[in-house]
Amino acid sequence: MKNTMKKPVAIPVEKLRPFAGHPFKVKDDDEMNTLIESIQTQGVLSPLIVRPIEDTDEYEVVSGHRRLHAAQKAGITEVPALIYALDRDTAAIAVVDSNLHREHILPSEKAFAYKLKADALKHQGQRTDITSEQIAPKLSTEVIGEQEGISKDTVKRYIRLTYLIPEFLEKMDQGEIALSVGVELSFLDESSQREVLEQCAINDCTPSYSQAWRMHKADREETLTTAVIQTVMSEEKANQKARLKIPMERIRKYFPQSYTAAQIEDAVVKLCERDYRRRTDRER
Repeated sequence: MKNTMKKPVAIPVEKLRPFAGHPFKVKDDDEMNTLIESIQTQGVLSPLIVRPIEDTDEYEVVSGHRRLHAAQKAGITEVPALIYALDRDTAAIAVVDSNLHREHILPSEKAFAYKLKADALKHQGQRTDITSEQIAPKLSTEVIGEQEGISKDTVKRYIRLTYLIPEFLEKMDQGEIALSVGVELSFLDESSQREVLEQCAINDCTPSYSQAWRMHKADREETLTTAVIQTVMSEEKANQKARLKIPMERIRKYFPQSYTAAQIEDAVVKLCERDYRRRTDRER
C-alpha cells in the first residue's frame, strides 16, 4: 500500500464518509468524551487514513472513524488525513486490521469484521491467476485465523453470528449469552429467533447451550414449531433457580460501557459485601 501523499493534508469533514459496512461501533461514551476534550485542546494529532471515492471529490474513511466523530462533536471543520489509492477490497481489509488491535472488541464487531475481511479476501482470490500457483491459496478463514492466532473454525463461528437478529447480537455484546449459544441460534430463521426472544422475555431467561442445540436440531429435522420452542424455553435451568434478577437498564448507566453482564454482576456483589461489612462493623 503506497501513500499517494508524503504528508497529511487537511480535508473538510463534510467531504469524508464512513466506510460502507464499517463493522465497528462509534459510541458516545466516556472514552469518546475524553477524545473530544483532547481534540478541542490539541486538535487531531493522528491523521486519518482515507481513500478517494471514485468519480467524486469525497473520501471514504479507512482508519479514524472515532477521531472523525470526535472532531465533528468538537466543532472541527477540517482534519488531517493521509490519502491512499485503495480498491474496495484492500480498503476493507485495512479497515478491519486497523481496528482489531483495540482492547475492547464486542462479539458483534468481531463477527462483522471477520465477515467483511473474509469476503474481501475471497474477492481478491477470485482475481488471482491461480493456474500459476504451486500451492492452492488458503481459505480466507484460514488466513484470518493465522493472523489472529485462532483456528479457522473459530473465525467461522464468529461469522455465523452475523445471521443473528439485532436483539440477540445485543445479548451477545452484553455477555448474556455465550458464543456457542449464539452460533446455534444463528441457524434459526428470523421468525424462529423472534419466537425464542419472546420466550426469553416471558420466562425471564436466556437459552442454555443444550436448549439452543436442541432447537437447532429440531430446525434441521424440520420439526421446529412455536410449541416446541415454548416447551424448550419454559424449562427451568439449575443455574437460574433462586436468582435475583435486576433489569440491566436499571444499573447499566453506573458502569463503563466495556463491562459485560458478568463483570457488572461481580461488581454488584462486591458492593453488597462492602455494605455488609460496614453494617456489621457498626453493630459491634
